[in-house]
Amino acid sequence: MATAVAISGICKSFDAVHAVENLSLQIHKGEIFGLLGPNGAGKTTTIRMLLGILMPDSGSIEILGRANAREIPNQVGFLPEERGLFKRMTVLDILTFFAELKGLSHKAALPLADQWLERLELKEWRDKKIEELSKGMQQKVQFITTILHRPQLVFLDEPFSGLDPVNTNLIKDVMLELVKEGSTIVLSTHMMEQAEKLCDALCLINRGQSVLQGPLAEVKSRFGKNRCRLSYDGEARFLQDPKLVSRCDDYGQYVEIQPADEIRPQAILARALNEVTVRSFDITEPSLNEIFITVVKGSGTTGGDHE
Repeated sequence: MATAVAISGICKSFDAVHAVENLSLQIHKGEIFGLLGPNGAGKTTTIRMLLGILMPDSGSIEILGRANAREIPNQVGFLPEERGLFKRMTVLDILTFFAELKGLSHKAALPLADQWLERLELKEWRDKKIEELSKGMQQKVQFITTILHRPQLVFLDEPFSGLDPVNTNLIKDVMLELVKEGSTIVLSTHMMEQAEKLCDALCLINRGQSVLQGPLAEVKSRFGKNRCRLSYDGEARFLQDPKLVSRCDDYGQYVEIQPADEIRPQAILARALNEVTVRSFDITEPSLNEIFITVVKGSGTTGGDHE
């Protein structure tokens, strides 16, 4: 597959803080790639280096065949986690302004802006000032500024921030449409459920280093298919038995169980049938959220002064 982004051994420090250390990865064209990690892991610093906002101390970067995104600004879109909209400008003016920065004429930008406003259910707000919009509406406007010029490579840093489930679904549909049309998306998010649904491949970084990467299916297969999902009524005392259960995550409506070493899921089901009323029981792969927690805890403490 053709490569959209290639990173080889990049490092970036801020005084004594090593924000990114010897990071290497490849992102293929036409995929959604998850750049994941806890707060302070180095995700945003990495994205800023890819965009040419920061320069790496060492290592190399290649973006669509160039050294960084500053050489091809009209082929790249970036949605930052922090909003960068001018609050006293109208929605339509902000969209056409950003489109012109990406090389579109005002005349060409106007109909595109209207199309996207209608698509994301903002048409009636086109002449309102940004400060009059809700947080979720502002997020949708900023998303439109990122993709209106149809970039080949899109960086999305927490794109679902402030969105309700309906609008999250709208943004998700647009992302899939962009990929279908040939764009590549780099998604940085804390929402593991969305990352698991959307990403073709991922890199999990912690304390500036890659601790897990590869195609999503391959990553999940490394952790085996021995997790149990149990819905029940009653008091499940067996979940506290360390000889039976290595770990248990309670989500209210169900629990996810990791059996103890050498314990088969069927043994957990047998105990459950003896102690509680079982509504459902499934043997599943670990969720990306579970993998995230397991790997981050196993790779050392989280945190850092730079995201």
